Amino acid sequence: MIADELGAAITELARTPRLLVTVDYDGVLAPIVPDPSAARPLPAAVDPLLGLAALADTTVALISGRARRDLADLSGLPPPVQLVGSHGAEYGNELDELDGPTAELHGRLLAELRRIVDGQAGPTLEVKPASIAVHVRRAEPDVGREVLRLVEDGPGRWDGVQVTHGKAVIELAVVHTDKGAALDVLRDRAAATGAVFLGDDVTDEKAFRRLRDTDVGIKVGPGDSAARYRVDDPRAVAEVLALLLDQRRAASR
Repeated sequence: MIADELGAAITELARTPRLLVTVDYDGVLAPIVPDPSAARPLPAAVDPLLGLAALADTTVALISGRARRDLADLSGLPPPVQLVGSHGAEYGNELDELDGPTAELHGRLLAELRRIVDGQAGPTLEVKPASIAVHVRRAEPDVGREVLRLVEDGPGRWDGVQVTHGKAVIELAVVHTDKGAALDVLRDRAAATGAVFLGDDVTDEKAFRRLRDTDVGIKVGPGDSAARYRVDDPRAVAEVLALLLDQRRAASR
């Protein structure tokens, strides 16, 4: 059930001349699962998202911490839905090849992170074109905390490395990543007059803080947030997207 205040904000946003719809993936379109490679979007959320993408003057994009190639495989979302991976660093094929020093740093990071998690039960590495994420969701709490500490106090302090914290994950990048900056790029490209962003993780706060008065930010799940509105889970996200689609269609008639 969508709260009246949020429903009114969605209805108002649907009337904007050029709309930008942006959503995170894990915990928003797809429920959080123990195995990240098994995270699939809810059909009830995908259908209205595709409906919005088909409308005139409406741009739809996912902004995720996942590598763009993995985001494409897991989400199954076709164009015109835009996929932005690696916390805003991947818009297309820009990161297929890193320059020499950056590629060398990425390789050193991978070797050191493998050394840290080697022999530990539960932690896993997610290797992306310009970053490496260390996931501890499946580790025992004490093991997870120790691995995160070793990463943060070790390679997390290396020159040229950007650290991003998430839920049971720490990511080390060799290029600048920022979901808020990605939101700004998408807004400029679409010449959007209004935007909505839905996210659940601490990494999404950078995007929430870039929203304007005419935009709508929706935090999914518990936790402090700069978002003005909140829903419980991906099922509620599907309801929000369905309402936005209905109102957007009505506004275009």
